[in-house]
Amino acid sequence: MKNWGHLGLFAGGLLFGTAGISILTSEDAKKVYTHCTAAVLRCRDSVMKTVDCVRENCGDIKADADAINEVRTERAKAAELAKARALVAEAEAAEKA
Repeated sequence: MKNWGHLGLFAGGLLFGTAGISILTSEDAKKVYTHCTAAVLRCRDSVMKTVDCVRENCGDIKADADAINEVRTERAKAAELAKARALVAEAEAAEKA
């Protein structure tokens, strides 16, 4: 028994391949491919500009975040120092009493 599905796929592939080759060589197809390639190149340029912009902004954002964290750390250290001084003052007051 012959497998007609495989024969049909072969015939379809042969037909499409033959037609596809003649389509690929036509002038209209070349124009379409050229316009598509130009669109892809424009898209790539646009994406690269966006990537560059994000990279630049990420550096600024990280610098700002580092500055915020430094301020928070300094405030926390100052609060701990004030707490320690208050405890020392309390202990001295208790010794005098």
